[in-house]
Amino acid sequence: MTIDPLSVSNENESRDAPKAGIGDTSTARLRTESLSQQSDDSQTAAEFIRDQLQLEADAREALPYSFENCTKPLGSLRQNVFSCLTCNPPPMNSTDPYSPAGVCYSCSVQCHGEHELVEIFQKRNFTCDCGTTRFTPEQQCTLRINPKTNTKGGLHSEQPDLDNKYNQNFRNRFCSCSIDYKPQEQKGTMFQCLGLGTHETGGCGEDWYHPGCLVGLGPKWYEKQPGRLSNGKSSATLSTISEDDTHQDDADQQSHRSQEDDEDPPLPDGFPTEEAFDHFMCYKCVEAYPWIKRYAGSPGFLPAVFHQKDHIASPCKKRKLDDGVPDENSGRSKRIKDGSAETQPAAPIAQSVDAVPQLKMEDLTKGESPSAAKCKLASLPPAPSGQFSLFTTSDFRDRFCRCASCFPNLELHPQLLEEEDTYEPPLSDLASEPGSTHGSGSLYERGESALKNVDRVRAIEGVMAYNHLKERLKPFFQQFAESGKAIGAEDIKEYFAKLRGDEQGIKDAGEVANEDLRQEQSGY
Repeated sequence: MTIDPLSVSNENESRDAPKAGIGDTSTARLRTESLSQQSDDSQTAAEFIRDQLQLEADAREALPYSFENCTKPLGSLRQNVFSCLTCNPPPMNSTDPYSPAGVCYSCSVQCHGEHELVEIFQKRNFTCDCGTTRFTPEQQCTLRINPKTNTKGGLHSEQPDLDNKYNQNFRNRFCSCSIDYKPQEQKGTMFQCLGLGTHETGGCGEDWYHPGCLVGLGPKWYEKQPGRLSNGKSSATLSTISEDDTHQDDADQQSHRSQEDDEDPPLPDGFPTEEAFDHFMCYKCVEAYPWIKRYAGSPGFLPAVFHQKDHIASPCKKRKLDDGVPDENSGRSKRIKDGSAETQPAAPIAQSVDAVPQLKMEDLTKGESPSAAKCKLASLPPAPSGQFSLFTTSDFRDRFCRCASCFPNLELHPQLLEEEDTYEPPLSDLASEPGSTHGSGSLYERGESALKNVDRVRAIEGVMAYNHLKERLKPFFQQFAESGKAIGAEDIKEYFAKLRGDEQGIKDAGEVANEDLRQEQSGY
């Protein structure tokens, strides 16, 4: 990086530039050529400072939290987890044995900051693996206290938490399509399953899914749709192409391709919009715990979203509220674009609605126990057949039946009983100050703040040293300012090398600078 000396303040700023005469043509041409190169290989001081401030602001945005402490001493948490592919690369063959590992936010920065990381986002009941036997002894944790030396860092070969669960995400594979996730190439939104079960119990372990994969169409199903753009609009909406204007044709095509790249792909038919649901459980987890199927289409739950397109039908239209009145909003959200769904007769729906209150009255008159009469699950229609995912609204936890028969099923999944707390590290000291989204504190501001805490003698010495260095640098910058030549990195290194030498070296540097200055002013 080079600095444009023309932006550096000096006593010659207001001086008129010397006019080039007939004998000064070479000097003028040199100045013109050097000025023309500054836009490519130089930077003004103001631009340099602005870029540095922007870099610091970007760093605070990307890493707003403090990364001074590893979370392993805190035990099992729901927290953001990262997988290091550099320290623990997965085998090429997915069937080969593999010991995955995950690290916390702080260790991802301090211990694995220069490595290839996979951001898995939130995982529940997870303890950081950094510095454990899931890594080699050379891959040490630099944040925790080593009990053998009572010093920070150098910790390795500790026992990992045996309760940690690992799914395919730690291999950088996501969704039922097991795609290698590449953020730069990913289009659209992926959704994280609430995770009723782990991969060991038939669930997914809080995996992330493409909407197309949840309905069995694949991640890029929209590309196979004839006459349909990636943004979900019909190609019939395109303007008519003029045969006489080929340039306009090319411009329209480029604009069209750019629009396709910028817009998210559409959602499959029957898939709810992002605003319609708060959480979802994938078809794997629903199959692993089939008791939850009966809630599909009931209050707090959207209609079943079937994994196979052939199974998308209207049985969920028969879902009703506890009071026997159909949910109008739920009915609209169940509507699919398949014309066959609109031709279903209405009589069976009304019949099924009337059946629920009759069941309740009969149960009460037969003298069943109060606990059985209050079971919400028993009042729901049979579960739809087939594999499907279950989408919920924000109040779905309040809709579960908690009777003596149903509560044991809920007790196995605390995330169904109440909202989970997710651990977040404290904000860094810089992020807690005003000035940006996560705080301020440039290098200048931090230096100014530190100077206030220095004793008076050391502060005066520091200011004097700064002024002394400034006086030494002024002739160096001045020669470049008057010649119009951009300062290169080698020029700066060479000059500072002489400044770090003996007195004679510093004197030689000053003489060279004055000689170059005289030559530039004389036009030679």
